[in-house]
Amino acid sequence: MGPLALKLEERFTYGDYLTWDDGERWELIDGVPYNMSPAPTVRHQAISRELSTEFALYLRGKPCQLFAAPFDVRLPEADESDELVETVVQPDLSIICDKSKLDEAGCRGAPDLIVEILSPSTAHKDLKVKFDRYERAGVREYWMVDPTGSTVQIYTLGAEGKYGRPEAFGAADRVTVGIFPELEIDLAAVFTP
Repeated sequence: MGPLALKLEERFTYGDYLTWDDGERWELIDGVPYNMSPAPTVRHQAISRELSTEFALYLRGKPCQLFAAPFDVRLPEADESDELVETVVQPDLSIICDKSKLDEAGCRGAPDLIVEILSPSTAHKDLKVKFDRYERAGVREYWMVDPTGSTVQIYTLGAEGKYGRPEAFGAADRVTVGIFPELEIDLAAVFTP
């Protein structure tokens, strides 16, 4: 896949993505490939583990399911076939409540909640490119977690299909999950090294 990533004017689809076998992890957003290297840091992984634990314990016995990267989320524009879908992402955490969106390949359609844990190599993509794509796809709640600043910004999809101003939280805060109002997460435990 290496040389293909240099041809940024060229657009790719999920059908192309499935043929890439170079040992790298890729995301495809609006037809543009993004390499997911390097691997996440230890802090990134620890935050992912703690959030996964909180969500998994809450979701036990409930219809919604939690998935952690690598897990393909295909975001079609309309009803195009999978092979023609131009966006496939691997969010750090995805919660899907509509089981009809799940298949052996992952998820087709917008998850209810996505968590992206920022890193220097992916911050611009998560803050701008994915933000726009998740909003357009209808992801109800989008969490951006900054390990460096120990902060979380939570965007909630409004009635008009747009994200409003984010709610911002720090390591000393407890967060009530918007799509699960009875779930409260203690960020001190999430950000503890």
